[in-house]
Amino acid sequence: MAADYRTPDRLLPAAAEEPAAPPGPPPKPVLSAPAVPAATHDGLRFWQYMLAGSVAGVVEHTAMFPVDTLKTHMQAGAPPCRPALSLGAALRNAVAGEGGALALYRGLPAMALGAGPAHAVYFSVYEFAKSALTDRLGPNNPAAHAASGVLATVASDAVFTPMDTVKQRLQLTSSPYTGVGHCIRTVLRDEGPAAFFVSYRTTVVMNAPYTSVHFATYEAAKRMLGDMAADEESLAVHATAGAAAGALAAAVTTPLDVVKTQLQCQVRILCT
Repeated sequence: MAADYRTPDRLLPAAAEEPAAPPGPPPKPVLSAPAVPAATHDGLRFWQYMLAGSVAGVVEHTAMFPVDTLKTHMQAGAPPCRPALSLGAALRNAVAGEGGALALYRGLPAMALGAGPAHAVYFSVYEFAKSALTDRLGPNNPAAHAASGVLATVASDAVFTPMDTVKQRLQLTSSPYTGVGHCIRTVLRDEGPAAFFVSYRTTVVMNAPYTSVHFATYEAAKRMLGDMAADEESLAVHATAGAAAGALAAAVTTPLDVVKTQLQCQVRILCT
């Protein structure tokens, strides 16, 4: 038979019994310090926003990098005194040199070095700014979304602009640089550190309206599509709203994007 280690009530001393409460006013309750909630928003911590934004940025830029290379060729290779390059001409120009189709990915390492940290900053600033502004202006407020996008742009562009300059210089077929390191060393030696930020003001002026239009349109389109769909957070709703927002924002800011590319590539082609 197994031993029973439970103490019988009859063996407990009488002193163990709780004494009766003395007469008088009840004791004041002891106030415990409130628990401090973790710094989260939408269930995510700060480092999770940074990690998610970084991964999203690298995946986005890598998937669209060949298109971005063609855009750079079209914007930097068509001075006012010559006809603009068509998409087909830009493609032939990009793959005509050494490397063939792989030349469409020239400058990809510079993009990866800049896009990861820049998008981590971007999404973190946007989410926390949106959380703070919606508390003041109310939920689903387009002004809060637009202002959050502008604040995120100013912060992330300061991180991304130097590597974006290196990327665009490497993308051109006529680029004299052999790689990211060579480009950075040459620009520092010949033009100084300021050359990496020569387009920063133009980039902010371009991206501030881009992000304000993009996020205001995205949130409005997602809300409208969510009313028609069974699940507002479905992939189809996010993809459709994002596509509409990106197309409208790009149409508004493309002229400034051309100026940015010309500044970063420092195109100096004389008309003869």
